[in-house]
Amino acid sequence: MPAAHRPGLRVDARLTIPEAELTWRFSRSSGPGGQGVNTTDSRAELVWDVATSSVLSPLQRERILERLSGRVVDGVLTITASEHRAQLRNRNAARARLAAVVAEALRPPSPSRRPTRPSRGAEERRLKAKKRRTDVKRLRRPPDD
Repeated sequence: MPAAHRPGLRVDARLTIPEAELTWRFSRSSGPGGQGVNTTDSRAELVWDVATSSVLSPLQRERILERLSGRVVDGVLTITASEHRAQLRNRNAARARLAAVVAEALRPPSPSRRPTRPSRGAEERRLKAKKRRTDVKRLRRPPDD
């Protein structure tokens, strides 16, 4: 896959990872494939060094390293794809997965929840329902002699 027709991996409208920062490794994949599985290197690993990437702002780098701390080892993010029998399909799957993971990590945090209180009417309805339930259960008891 020459870099000429693929200038980079587009993550979102503002971020494109240059092809030069992406490294590929291939190995034998487990799973279906018959005799071919023993001879073809169809498993694809896409490696991106987040810590030294030139396209990330300091805020983006910090956000990615923090949110993907369980997946990033020594500043390097590795995505593996081996679900397809063909190396090309696994390469495309790994590229798509990297873009999705990075886009999700870069999303701004959702606003914190504003604490609210139930309305007075809601409180009264809740208490009235509890009282009704209590009365029903009390009426089911055997009579006290």
